[in-house]
Amino acid sequence: MATVVSTALCDQHVFSKQAVPSINLIEGRGVEGDCHLGESVQHRSRLHVKVPPANLRQVHLIEHEILITNNLKPAEIGENITTEGIDLLSLGRGTKLHFLDPQNTEDVAMTKAKVHPTITITGLRNPCWQIEKHRQGLQEVFVERDTNRTIIARKAGVMSTVDVGGIVMPGMRIVVEAPADHIPLKCV
Repeated sequence: MATVVSTALCDQHVFSKQAVPSINLIEGRGVEGDCHLGESVQHRSRLHVKVPPANLRQVHLIEHEILITNNLKPAEIGENITTEGIDLLSLGRGTKLHFLDPQNTEDVAMTKAKVHPTITITGLRNPCWQIEKHRQGLQEVFVERDTNRTIIARKAGVMSTVDVGGIVMPGMRIVVEAPADHIPLKCV
């Protein structure tokens, strides 16, 4: 069963976030109180764009399993939601994740009729230079290269937008709703 392990936010543009008991997702904007909240992109590297692009990076998720493997704690590399039991990197663009009370054992079809926090996966997080600054050698952990040293996979989690707002907290169950067509994730 896929679950939420940790939630985090930070109101400043620093690398790590602070783990908090819950986060409030705001429809079309992101995590309330987080520096990346907004309808247009809020990442420092993209703020110079004259017509700001839509914010496809409202909520960052990463698998707890990869953090453990690399001796990292939840929120340490800047994610908002740390998950367990779900292969985020294999999901297709447009996949919806529904966050449900752990007591709710309904399937996706039944959950659609009820209001609960829901996000849509938009793409991969690119493991930027800040990961390397955080810990030397860490940037390479989050990429896979071919024999020519060309990056062929990124493993620093996924980015998403908020479809339905609401509170997300550790222990919540995650239900995956795959789109009709699987479109592999690219960096956003």
